[in-house]
Amino acid sequence: MGVARSIDLNADLGERYDGWQPGVDDALLAVVTTAHIACGFHSGDPDVMVETVRAAAARGAAVGAHPSYPDREGFGRRPMDLGLDQVRAAVLYQVGALQGIARAEGATVVSVKPHGSLYNRMAVEADCARAVAEAVQQLDPNLWLVVPAGTPAVDAARSVGVRVAQEAFCDRTYQPDGTLTSRGAAGAVLTDPEAVQAQAVRLAHDHCVEASDGSILHLEPDTLCIHGDTPGAADLAGAVRRALEAHLEVSPFAAR
Repeated sequence: MGVARSIDLNADLGERYDGWQPGVDDALLAVVTTAHIACGFHSGDPDVMVETVRAAAARGAAVGAHPSYPDREGFGRRPMDLGLDQVRAAVLYQVGALQGIARAEGATVVSVKPHGSLYNRMAVEADCARAVAEAVQQLDPNLWLVVPAGTPAVDAARSVGVRVAQEAFCDRTYQPDGTLTSRGAAGAVLTDPEAVQAQAVRLAHDHCVEASDGSILHLEPDTLCIHGDTPGAADLAGAVRRALEAHLEVSPFAAR
């Protein structure tokens, strides 16, 4: 395979999930090109946000915000019945906080990637995607909004006028409708390095992925995600980066 284009590799950082180990974020920052940093609603706090912004800036990674539902107990992964105005306000609050911290540290927030259930809701509910996009545009029209590739969120966000980066996942499996397999289902998370590498290269280079029923989904990702809480995440990220670099340039989408 020849070089097709460039791809971004991102991770969600500044999260203190169950089983988190010191050094995981630093190991991921040695590999990824964009760091989406938890803003306090599902994980993180002001100290962690400062620490992670500094570490990302020192590594030369692009800094992004990772807002969520107000759900620390459920790590932002529980569905919540928030109205659209509440969704806008939650995004404004969290991203604005990270923007302030980044500015104080001499860095700039360049992207916004919602987390967990809010992200999943955007994938199937265009009104929610528009509400998030409106908040992002109000904060800074130069911000990128990261949305799940191939879902209604893409057109909904673009209709607001924000810059859109489509995301796909190296370490998650897909359902035939293009949604991610629920984390409660068997096989939802990929941990085998060869499988993760193969899925990453296929997504980035061939723009497709095999769904759980064997059908082929056609996606156009600008960025690929490795989850920090996937077992062996740092090693997986390194393996993915090496595999991608054999076929493509790996660089931040916000720098293009």
